[in-house]
Amino acid sequence: MMLDIAKATVLVAGMGVSGRSACEVLAGRAERVISVDEGTSEADLHSFDDVDWSGIDLVMSSPVFNPRTPFILEAQRRNIPVVSEVELAWMLRVKSRSSNRPAPWIGITGTNGKTSTTEMTSAMLCDAGEVAPAVGNIGKAVSHAAVDSQNQALCVELSSFQLHFTQSMRLECAAITNLADDHLDWHGGFANYAADKAKVYRDVEKALVYNADDPRVTELAREAKASPACRKVGFTLKEPQPGQLGIVESRIVDHSGLTEGSDAQAVSLCSIQELRHLCEPDGTVYPHLLADALCALALALGHGVPVRQALEGLKSFKPGGHRIQTVARYLPADDASASDIGADAEAQHDDAADTRREIRFVDDSKATNAHAAGASLSSFPDASVVWIAGGLAKGGHFDELVSTYARKMTAAVIIGVDQRPLLDAFASEAPQVPLSVIAAEPRDTVMQRAVEAAADTAHPGDVVLMAPACASMDQFVSYADRGEQFARQAKAWIEGQQTVRHA
Repeated sequence: MMLDIAKATVLVAGMGVSGRSACEVLAGRAERVISVDEGTSEADLHSFDDVDWSGIDLVMSSPVFNPRTPFILEAQRRNIPVVSEVELAWMLRVKSRSSNRPAPWIGITGTNGKTSTTEMTSAMLCDAGEVAPAVGNIGKAVSHAAVDSQNQALCVELSSFQLHFTQSMRLECAAITNLADDHLDWHGGFANYAADKAKVYRDVEKALVYNADDPRVTELAREAKASPACRKVGFTLKEPQPGQLGIVESRIVDHSGLTEGSDAQAVSLCSIQELRHLCEPDGTVYPHLLADALCALALALGHGVPVRQALEGLKSFKPGGHRIQTVARYLPADDASASDIGADAEAQHDDAADTRREIRFVDDSKATNAHAAGASLSSFPDASVVWIAGGLAKGGHFDELVSTYARKMTAAVIIGVDQRPLLDAFASEAPQVPLSVIAAEPRDTVMQRAVEAAADTAHPGDVVLMAPACASMDQFVSYADRGEQFARQAKAWIEGQQTVRHA
């Protein structure tokens, strides 16, 4: 985009995280910055009707505004460029002190797994000695990171909302983790959604990484016009074909040439069991986290991290909060000390024998759509899960999810204001699963009532899994708030059981 920011007046629409970050970064870099937000007093303007479009050179729009929002259409009618914070960051990026050129970006998008993959990629680069933070939707805003000359690389989580208004970004390495129906109301259909995701593959320099087990992602990778020197690498949970990274007899195997320079030979890298934070205590692998790990490994190797250091970084990595995280354990026994209500219950208990006698509480609040919830449910044995689900359905349908994973459940607890889609799915696909329906009000006790209903239903060996398949904003501040409330109420329920036991 041929625009001199130093001489431009930039309208920042929306004062959320990206908007505030953009205003801070643009201060002193743009000639003038005008913020507009109808619900925030700190904004310069509080109505888009007050915008003097004749003086605006560039609009930076928050992801909350879809492409059909009137002010966006008005800007486009006037031929005023509309960009995301990501595009703005790309325009403003500075040279890294270590290389005297802008830090390369490694971009990750997809319906699910973006955060874990981005964090794993960053962990491997950092373990190799680079300053390579995870930024974007996680950590520091990408616009702040782009103007920090200490950074040697950026691992950027990219949402479809951001990508829609991003045009000039060119990534060193890029990945799409998977694709499923999500945010279709914002994009106006799946084709538009997929097209925005595919922007990460445009002119990729070194490594174009794709999910070889996802036909739609594979097709996008096949069609992508990458740089001539770019290597296309598929990752799979099956035995890898040439050009892929995959699994053979519980070992990660590179058949892509990333470790040997040629895909003619398959190279065994490590055992899955060495990635202890991607497994259940009994060694059962979380398949979606393993897929994320393979994707991240391909990105790190494509960037140039030596294989030994990449594997060490991956082995030491621990998933962030609210991603299939054990937050509490209860062992129904005479010894009250056997119950763990500590903040890091998973790290303190690795005895697989205990898992057959205890009730575990697992927070996967980041599972905000059916695809993510299905991946979470698939991680556990049949007839072992009391599932807490529900929230803001976003127009989603759950028949296939419930039909496919009903065998995993001993019961389900339905929360949220938008309960009908899930209730209809259980009625038609799994009427045999006992349901507890949590009234929407009073809102401040929703999670307490949900946890109590789930825990009272659970038996030794069961997992109380909160993987809601829905967004959180109907009853909680965010998915993080939902997860924190779940953990807090799980620990409170355990404390109550111990009090009764010792009464």
